[in-house]
Order: sequence, then structure tokens, then C-alpha cells
Amino acid sequence: MSAPAVSSGTGRVVRLRGGAVSLRLHLRSLVVGAGLLVLCAIVSVLAVGTGDYPLSPAEVLRTIAGSGPPGADIIIEELRLPRVLDALLVGAALGVAGAVFQSLTRNPLGSPDVIGFTQGAAVGAVLQIAVFGGSMVAIAGGAIVGGFVVAAAVMALAKRAGGTQGYRIVLIGIGFSTLLASTTAFLLTKVTLETSQSARLWLVGSLNGRGWEHVGPVAVALVVLVPLALMAGRDLRMLEMGDDTAAALGVHTERSRMLLVIVAVALAAVATASTGPVAFVALAAPQLARRLTHATGPGLLPAAIMGGLLLAASDLAAQRVWPATPLPVGVMTGAVGGVYLMWLLFTEWHRRGR
Repeated sequence: MSAPAVSSGTGRVVRLRGGAVSLRLHLRSLVVGAGLLVLCAIVSVLAVGTGDYPLSPAEVLRTIAGSGPPGADIIIEELRLPRVLDALLVGAALGVAGAVFQSLTRNPLGSPDVIGFTQGAAVGAVLQIAVFGGSMVAIAGGAIVGGFVVAAAVMALAKRAGGTQGYRIVLIGIGFSTLLASTTAFLLTKVTLETSQSARLWLVGSLNGRGWEHVGPVAVALVVLVPLALMAGRDLRMLEMGDDTAAALGVHTERSRMLLVIVAVALAAVATASTGPVAFVALAAPQLARRLTHATGPGLLPAAIMGGLLLAASDLAAQRVWPATPLPVGVMTGAVGGVYLMWLLFTEWHRRGR
């Protein structure tokens, strides 16, 4: 396999060729991705050591290697490690979903939580909690179905309004998001106080009590769906330049767009089913990754790593800011994400005002 390095407008590019397979990798993206993975490892070790029974990083590493303090292996393997892995995997799923939607809409606000798909998943889950009294499996299924139903409705209305492109999806999705938030609030007024509290806790987004049964489905979804997104990466890159240009370059625009929407909605819905609707990770992760890599195109893998890092770091901060009463991770991501959203809107306004 040969690996010549060439220059491009965005920095050096490494081309890997082996038979019929060819990969084009930006050197800066590789370096940034490696750095983000190191940060993920550091945050994971710190998070695994955080709790009522604190462990130093050295003790965590020794326990993982099989020579830690007595009882630490049970605490790590059964309680803390699943929580950390769930945070990394859910964050990665949201990062990829956000990168796909932001590229399809060509808009930094085009993420699943802004354009209503996450709210759809939340309504499906709340229906199971408040109306049907469903199990955890039923709640997860309701979240996935709700996300797909809202996505289908948004795409159908966008197509009817002139095409499934850019600002149409964002505007229609924001309208759906507001409507669905009102629907969720209405449902919670029609149930008992205990049921309402349970639903509201889920709606905040939390990693508390997460076990291996939560990690498995998200891991399977990533293994199946992320390769599909990467395979469609060339079409996604072309669609960023507009439908006319993409069609001229041989892309079947509507078919490619629908495939990418299905993959991204599935990732967002599975993530929501696992932790609840965690806010702003899907919005911020692709933008931060793109600013670090300086690469053109969607940057799905850097967005995935950044998403995992953001959610894991937010959960670590939520546990350590108020150790006596740890915050749900959704509260932390909402606070940080709100500041990021205001900064994003300000910079966009400032750039366009020049």
C-alpha cells in the first residue's frame, strides 16, 4: 500500500492506495483526531475514578490491568465504565448525526436537536412513559419511532415546499421542534406527579444508572451506521456544493440525501433512546471539529470523536461541580451549549454585517 503525501488548499493530504481501495486523509485531521482521542482517554480515566469511592488515575489503570485495590474492579466494571463508554458512544453518534445534517442543510444550526428530530424522539419516549407505562425497551423503541416519524414529516413538507434543501429543512424543523415541545408539556400535565417526575428526569438527559445494557445498542448502531455514513461521504461533500453541482458530478441527489437522513436520524434516535435528549452536542461537535481540522467537507470522524469528548467531559464536570448532588449531564450540556449557540449566532451576525 502506497501513501504519498500531497498538498491541497487546506493543508497536506495523505493518499492511501491498496488495490482498488483509495483513501484520502488530511494530515491535520489525523493529528487533531489523535489529540482528541488522547483527551478522550484522559477524561475517561478521570471519570472512572470519580464517585463516592474515589480512585486515582494510577489506581484506575492498575485495576483495568487486573492489579487494582480490593473491590475496585467491581466498582469500575459494573458501575463506572459502562457510564463512561455510554457517554463516549452517545456523543459520537450525536457528533456524526450533527455533521451529516449540518452538511445537508449547509447551515451550522442544522442539527437534530434544533430541527426537531430529537424532540420527536422525546415525544415518542414520553408517550411510552406517561401513557402506556412501557418498559425501558418500549421507551427506547418509542424514541426511535418518534424520531423517524418527525423526520419523515419534516422531509415531506420540505419537499412539498420546493425541495429538501438547506434553509427549508431548518425552518420547518424549528417549527416542528416548538410544536413537539408543547406536545410534550401537554402530555406531562395529564399524568400523575410521580409519572411526570420520571418523564421530566428522562427529558433532561442523564447518564445516571447506565449499564452495559445501554452501551450495547449504541455500539451496534455505530458499527452499522457510521460506515454507511462514511461510504456516502463523497456524495455528502458534493451535496454541500448544491444540488445542481452535485447532480452535474454524477450524484443522485434525492436518493443520497434520503439515505444520509435515515442514517443520521437513526444515530440521533438511538442516542436519545439511551440517555434522553442531550442538548447541543450534535450542534457543537461538528463545528468545533471543523474549526480545529480546517478541513473542507463534513469531517464525520473528527465530529464523532469531538462529540464523545464533549459528552464525557460534560458528565465529568456535572459530577464534580456539585459532588453532593451530581447534575444530570443534560443540564451541563444545555448550559455550555447555550453559551456556544449565542457565540455562534453573534459571529455569524458579525460576519454577515461586514
